[in-house]
Amino acid sequence: MIRGVMFDFSGTLLRIESMEEWLGAGLAATGIRLSGEEFRETAGRLTEYGALPGGSAPRRIPPHLEAVWRERDVSADHHRAAYGGLALAAGLPAPELVQALYDRHMSPAAWRPYPDAVPTLRELRRRGVPVAVVSNIGWDLRPVLRTHGLDELVDVYVLSYELGVQKPDPLMFRTACDLLGLPPAEVLMVGDDRTADGGAAALGCPVHFVDHLPVDRRPHDLTPLLDLLG
Repeated sequence: MIRGVMFDFSGTLLRIESMEEWLGAGLAATGIRLSGEEFRETAGRLTEYGALPGGSAPRRIPPHLEAVWRERDVSADHHRAAYGGLALAAGLPAPELVQALYDRHMSPAAWRPYPDAVPTLRELRRRGVPVAVVSNIGWDLRPVLRTHGLDELVDVYVLSYELGVQKPDPLMFRTACDLLGLPPAEVLMVGDDRTADGGAAALGCPVHFVDHLPVDRRPHDLTPLLDLLG
């Protein structure tokens, strides 16, 4: 019997804005103007280097960033160094864009909840099923969930940068289960990453995967998990 649920954050409950929206917001914050061609080229390079946290994975990682990339979510400093380094490597038109873009991705305005996220968490709350958010991340995501109406539906947060380890380390999932007061076999892990989120299976947790898609292309992936609870 499943009596508790753990959710991943990015790509599971919410999705980061598009690369173009992210870059546009960073340019607006700094007052930097680019031509249409310069904008497209910059967005393309940022995509190639995977510089948008929560976006697509890097197609290339400069050798000097490989080590910090592997452990990017174990601390706030690692996270900033990894993503700031990738943005710089992509060749931004002005160095002040690095800080502006990093600040933007932590803003609630940069995130969109999946259409069924709030309804699903509300139904879990109605059924008395406790919820944990278990995320590989380098900053405090609570204000994002609070702004979008999810924080009041979450009982426990286990964030990698606060714990000092990152998924698939079993400590992430065990900590969440302990805080929920439930054995792993009774706690469902819901996530989009087969490796990171799938690590919960090693602890004995059942796992349910969703696809990391734009919010308008994934309206109902979370709803079916309610059937798993019976």
